[in-house]
Amino acid sequence: MIRMTLLLATYLLSSPIFAASGLVSLKSNHDVTTTANRLETVLLEKGMTVFARINHDEAAWKIKKKLRPTQLVIFGNPKIGTLLMQCQQTAAIDLPQKALIWEDEKGRVWLSYNAPEYIASVMILKSV
Repeated sequence: MIRMTLLLATYLLSSPIFAASGLVSLKSNHDVTTTANRLETVLLEKGMTVFARINHDEAAWKIKKKLRPTQLVIFGNPKIGTLLMQCQQTAAIDLPQKALIWEDEKGRVWLSYNAPEYIASVMILKSV
């Protein structure tokens, strides 16, 4: 339990933003594709693994439906994620992390993600 607490504390300190609901949304000055590309670049520079990138609006187009630009980047750090899952295997439901880059009805672009602090608090509640 002490090991898990230390790992979670280290994980929590990696992100300065916390949202009570867990969802953090940051406005971007770029379009969806550029924002997603820039995010991937930063993640890779920080040593993260980008597992997948899903283009939801492209998938919608394939079934002849319209969807504003919406992309999901799935990423993580297997060194940390594996340790968290070894402490509490159900953490795998929230890992790897995801970032959603999307355009709202007014044409504004947002980057949204669940705050690591929120994910950690949910993991702690699950273990109680």
